[in-house]
Amino acid sequence: MKKWKIAVLSLIMTAAVGTSGCGFTSASKTNSTVKESNDTITVYDTNDVRTIVQWAASDNNSFTILNNVSEGLYRLNAKHEPEPALAENYKVSDDKLTYTFTLKKNLKWSNGTPLTAKDFVYSWLKQMSIDATNGYSFIMTDYIVNGAEYLENKANAADVGIKALDDCTLVVKLKQPTPYFVRLTVLPMFFPLNEAFVKSKGDQYGMKAENMIYCGPYALVSYDPASGSTLKKNDAYWDAANVKVPNVNVRIVKDQSTALNAYKSGELSKVTLASSDVPSMKSNPEFSSISEFRTTYMQYNLKDKALSNKNIRLALGYAIDRDTLANTILGDGSAPATGLIANAMYGDGTKSFRELNPNVTTYDEAKAKAYWNKGVAELGGVPSLTLLTEDDSVTKTVATYVQSQFKKTLGVDVKIDSKTKKAKNQLMDDNNYQMAITGWGADYDDAMTYLDLWTNGTPYRGNYMSKTYNALIADAKKQTEDSKRLQDMLNAEKTLLTEDAVVSPLYYRGFAILTKPNVVNLVTHPFGPPIEFKYASLK
Repeated sequence: MKKWKIAVLSLIMTAAVGTSGCGFTSASKTNSTVKESNDTITVYDTNDVRTIVQWAASDNNSFTILNNVSEGLYRLNAKHEPEPALAENYKVSDDKLTYTFTLKKNLKWSNGTPLTAKDFVYSWLKQMSIDATNGYSFIMTDYIVNGAEYLENKANAADVGIKALDDCTLVVKLKQPTPYFVRLTVLPMFFPLNEAFVKSKGDQYGMKAENMIYCGPYALVSYDPASGSTLKKNDAYWDAANVKVPNVNVRIVKDQSTALNAYKSGELSKVTLASSDVPSMKSNPEFSSISEFRTTYMQYNLKDKALSNKNIRLALGYAIDRDTLANTILGDGSAPATGLIANAMYGDGTKSFRELNPNVTTYDEAKAKAYWNKGVAELGGVPSLTLLTEDDSVTKTVATYVQSQFKKTLGVDVKIDSKTKKAKNQLMDDNNYQMAITGWGADYDDAMTYLDLWTNGTPYRGNYMSKTYNALIADAKKQTEDSKRLQDMLNAEKTLLTEDAVVSPLYYRGFAILTKPNVVNLVTHPFGPPIEFKYASLK
């Protein structure tokens, strides 16, 4: 997700049982017994939580919290398939343009207030307004009738294609058939909001746990963006009987060695391994690896003097040996990026998108040097370059390797500016960067979840605006023929990466983990909201 965003996000999480803080003890044994608790799981993330305000959230860390304290019409199940959540069912009109959702009866917010279809209308309209600062308005305005017009103040709320016929009936009208629309409703942007409560809190909404109400499996007890959050089971949740773990702690731990030591001492039940630890741990029966629909890439700022030069951007992209990066430097199950769209993402039903558009991104020293020399000549000298990154250990490792590749292939010394995730994102939003290592995790199993990110010319997306690219995306969105829609998306990816060189994909993220057997079904989705606590249980 963004930044789903997707954008972007680094979600490397570890889980602990029966611990309440980050001050772990060190240990040398790897087969220690986990300190068991029957009521608490603690997970660890490597980056700050940017925000839990729904219309401002755009990163995986924020989505993890929101997905577990709230819920949409549908939720991904343990097999990563959408299943009814707050909705009981839905019907689609013959022309595939009208969706009628029936909500479950007697739904409640955590404060006892009834949850109705009007809560979806209010929330979705807010996401389609200037109030939304997460860059995700497009996920609705591109599809819902008069959504874009409403965002631009060219239509009233009554004109938008979303209506509450009664407390349990929500009708949505789309501009064009959208085969993945129901999958979109699992995303946090589509979660309901209680208008009266939101307005009563004003600008303090979502700043503290008590300034929110909840409709998901859990409710927040405490929240701190930099140190973590505490969640407890939401007894008002419609499916509370199937939520097995009463308490969840989410902590921020940026050093993977700290987490591994805690795992070795029995304080953690699940840990993500640093690349350097993978070789010695592969024979451990507790070892496994997970692949994600997530691409880490370099975003170039096209308004920067040096990076506005296409030849410089092409040179930087060709200079990186991605095979070595993924398989040797990381070695954690990640794969070298050969394009923007992740491996295994849906293509035509027979082949994946990546198989249909192979080797769009490549490593070529000769081309890198040729483009570099041409770009330097056009600029009148070697540019001074700074690479903005996040400060977690994985991103630091990647940045250092990329820096060495630029020196080896191009002879240029690139500076690294390492920031917290929140600070990095803010610098990008403020247009205060040259190039940055960032990423995007797929929200749903379709290439459009990546491709439509570069249609609005935002600083975070490098200030990229292209009539050609936008036309391909617009045509793909209105196509009713699958083959033509697919071809538009294949062409769009080539335009973005080779013709315009806006981003340089680096790798498709995977990670290696160790898991103790007493934590069961702590589900990680390859796309959409990352982590599900709802299905977890403790032996």
